[in-house]
Amino acid sequence: MINSCIYNGNVIHKRFKPKKHFFKYKVFSLFIDLSELNELNDELNFFSFNKFNLISFYEKDHGERDGSSLVDWVKKNLSSKKINTDNIKIKLLCYPRILGYVFNPLSVFFIYDKNKNLISILYEVKNTFGEQHTYIFKVEDDKNLYQHNCSKKFHVSPFIEMDCKYFFRLLKPGEKISIVIDQYQMDEKILYASQDGKRVDFTSKELLKSYLKHPLMTFKIISAIHYEAFKLWTKGIKFIKKKL
Repeated sequence: MINSCIYNGNVIHKRFKPKKHFFKYKVFSLFIDLSELNELNDELNFFSFNKFNLISFYEKDHGERDGSSLVDWVKKNLSSKKINTDNIKIKLLCYPRILGYVFNPLSVFFIYDKNKNLISILYEVKNTFGEQHTYIFKVEDDKNLYQHNCSKKFHVSPFIEMDCKYFFRLLKPGEKISIVIDQYQMDEKILYASQDGKRVDFTSKELLKSYLKHPLMTFKIISAIHYEAFKLWTKGIKFIKKKL
């Protein structure tokens, strides 16, 4: 039985300061049990692991980003936070490569113990400069709603300063997925970002249906990022250079 699945839903961004801005796009994400990647590769027509296909997943898109073991990278990060890695199961919510291309602004790793209890969540954030940072949280109680907060440690948007705080809220993945990020500066909310989705099975049929609903989605994501940035610039919002 395949534990991996697909989530079809929406991404929403609302900016409140210094000027209001809003956008919403339809997307689909893969929720992959990393232990099933070879099985998915062998059984599905339109999906490949570390190989080109209509829809594919490459280890080099995450973690060390050099093609090395993603499982080993997760375990190393967990160990750095003194989180037990014995008999864990790792599931990753991310966009797939479509026709060989992907950009993942946010990927979320869900770590389960041998009893299927959620024990850790890793938020892997990327920017358009080819850089990434991972925020790691230990989960003390297995429940449906999780909340985390931390200081911003990584330059993402060229229109938001670094002196901000993130507040993450997410539902434990099930029939639905929901991830909300509120960003605050000087105790004022300046940005709301969310992703939601409804679960469907990880099959060739559902992969093809998701693709046909969102053709060339990953190309549209990077295009939309630059398009929305242009609109922010036309609104006169200050451009903040990335510090070297």
